[in-house]
Amino acid sequence: MSSLRVAAPLNREARLALRLGDTVFLDGEIVATAGYPTHERLVAGIARGEAPPMPLQGAAFFHLGSMCREVDGRLRPLYANPTTSTRFNAFMPTLLRHFGFSALAGKGGLDADCVAAMAETATVYFSMIGGGAPLLTDGLVEVVGTGWDDLIAQFRLTRFRVRGFGPLTVAIDAHGNSVYADLAAGARARSAEILRKPRQTTPGG
Repeated sequence: MSSLRVAAPLNREARLALRLGDTVFLDGEIVATAGYPTHERLVAGIARGEAPPMPLQGAAFFHLGSMCREVDGRLRPLYANPTTSTRFNAFMPTLLRHFGFSALAGKGGLDADCVAAMAETATVYFSMIGGGAPLLTDGLVEVVGTGWDDLIAQFRLTRFRVRGFGPLTVAIDAHGNSVYADLAAGARARSAEILRKPRQTTPGG
């Protein structure tokens, strides 16, 4: 495991080189949204052959809510806070295969169908610190653009320029290895072991 400074969006070589547990700080551009309706719109647009309001091919696509303020005619980021990625399990395989995201990020990981799609597209998933808004916000340099501004700020597609954005932890690598799957397998094995042990009772219990 190592600590790395990586350009975003990530090129294929960089994605394939990352390993579970690596700590990463990003420089470049990311696209952020915390919106369930945003994912619905993206999938519906794919079905209709419609382009999204900003280019997403190969993007670093983060499950991240944000709030910005207009200053001198430009949007300035106020905060960014990660949301739970498993909310979007149903959408992500379609989005991954269509847009070929270079990276995803959020909290809680993604399910096996998503991991399989990620292995096909050599996509890496970063775990963001829950409650780590101050650290993550420090890495936001500026708002490059927004899409679907009829939605609340946290749900819009927002493209940020970032510098030293992190810390992020590689939790699903581009080869289909997942710390979440490993933890679940370990928990299942441990549960079976616990259940095999005779139950001890206290006097009168």
